[in-house]
Amino acid sequence: MDPRFSVYYYVDFQGNNPIKLFLDSLNQKQQAKLIRIFHYLKDYGLQAILPHVKKIQDTPLWEIRVLGKDNIRVIYVIPAEKIVLVLHGFIKKKQKTPVKDIEIALKRYQDWINRTALDK
Repeated sequence: MDPRFSVYYYVDFQGNNPIKLFLDSLNQKQQAKLIRIFHYLKDYGLQAILPHVKKIQDTPLWEIRVLGKDNIRVIYVIPAEKIVLVLHGFIKKKQKTPVKDIEIALKRYQDWINRTALDK
């Protein structure tokens, strides 16, 4: 069984790519950490990034966690088999994932669902 996934960044209806903007806002070392996790995910599947993921309770969302002093979080969803849709990224400052960041990810996911359904 092929473990590889396709990783897509959320792009809004105007063509804005908030995930790319978030990655661009990080320093080179932080970018490298996240890109490495995305490559492991693509090449080896979800099992390869397990120490870095956590389910966000009561949602379809998952969180990639870059631990340590960086505390970077990236929220994603798996909308179909072997597909990861990256929705939102932020620097976590508190213990719990802020509700506003979960809401941003959920709105983007709903937008993606609505626009993907229109394409069919």
